Amino acid sequence: MLLHIVARGRIGRSPEADLVDRYLKRIAWPVKQTELPDTGGRIPAIGPATRIVALDETGEQMPSMKLAETLGRWRDDGVREARFLLGAADGHGQADREGADLLLAFGRATWPHLLARAMLAEQLWRATSILANHPYHREG
Repeated sequence: MLLHIVARGRIGRSPEADLVDRYLKRIAWPVKQTELPDTGGRIPAIGPATRIVALDETGEQMPSMKLAETLGRWRDDGVREARFLLGAADGHGQADREGADLLLAFGRATWPHLLARAMLAEQLWRATSILANHPYHREG
C-alpha cells in the first residue's frame, strides 16, 4: 500500500525536511510526497481504493498502535493508497474534512506545518515498524 503525503506549502531545505526524509527513507512500504502551493495547485487524482486521512486539530488523537492497526487493516483489505493531507496555514475546509475517511490529530495544539509533516513521517515509520514487528516501537 502506498503511503502518500500531500502537503500544502513547500518544506524546502530545512532541518524539518531532513527529518522528514530520514523517516520516510526507513519505511519499507512505497512512499510518495506531493507538495502543493498554499492555494490552488493540481491535486493528484484519487483512485477507487484510496483512503483519505486529513491531519486536523479536531481529529482523533490516535495512539501509534491504533494507527498501525488501521493501516494494517486497510492494507489487508486491498486499499492501494493511504493519502495523508496536510492543509495550509488555515487548515482544511469543511468539504475536505467531510470527505476524509479519517481525521487525525497530533494532540489539540496547533503545530507548525513543517513540524506536523515531520511528526507524520515519524508516525508512519513507527506504524510500519509495529506491523513488521521491528523493535523501534516500544510500549511505555
